[in-house]
Amino acid sequence: MAFPPAPDRRALMASLAGLSLGGPAGASTRSEGPRPGPSPTTLVACFSRTGNTRVVAGLIQRAHGADFFEIQTAVPYPAEYLAVVEQARKERDSGLEPALHAQVPGIGRYDTIFLGFPIWGETAPPAIRSFLSSHDLAGKTLIPFVTHGGYGLGNSPSVLAAHAPKARLHRGFAMEADQERRTMTQVTQWLQAHLPSTTRQGGTP
Repeated sequence: MAFPPAPDRRALMASLAGLSLGGPAGASTRSEGPRPGPSPTTLVACFSRTGNTRVVAGLIQRAHGADFFEIQTAVPYPAEYLAVVEQARKERDSGLEPALHAQVPGIGRYDTIFLGFPIWGETAPPAIRSFLSSHDLAGKTLIPFVTHGGYGLGNSPSVLAAHAPKARLHRGFAMEADQERRTMTQVTQWLQAHLPSTTRQGGTP
C-alpha cells in the first residue's frame, strides 16, 4: 500500500508553494487580489499534505487567472507520518468521509474545476471524497491533477466518477511526487497541449 512520502520534503517545495499561491489557505481567492472585470469561472481546488500537489495547483491557478481553494479537514491529520498512514488506511477501508474545514463559497459560479490531490493507499484521499460529496458539480467540467509515489492513479478515476456522476470528467494530469525539478516544465507543456480543447464545453475528454 503506497502512501505519500514522509513530510521531510525539500525546502524548495515549501518555497515554491508559498510563491505559487497568493492567498490564505482554505479560502477562495485570486492569485493577485481582486481584479477588475468579471469574476473567474475557473476554480483550482486541491488537497496537499506535503506541498507537492499545491505547487502544481499554483501553476494552474496562475495560468488561468483562477480562484484557489485549499481542501482541509476539520480535524487536521496528525503531524507524525505513520499516524497519518494508519488513519488514512482506516478511513479508506471504512469509506469514511471526514468533515471539511470549509466549503467553497459560491460553487455554482464556476464552470471548470481543477481538482488536485496525492494518491494515498492507491486511491484518492478521504478528503477528496468529502469534497465531491459536499459540492454540487452537476454540469461542471472536472479536471483532476494528481501526484503519486510511482504507483500511478490507482482507483482514483472511479472515485471521481462515482462521487461526481453528473460532472463532465476529463482526463487530467499525473506526475510522480519526487519530480520537483520537472514540475513547472511538465505542467506548462500539459496546459499548452491539452487545455485549449479540454476546457471547451462539450470538448473530448
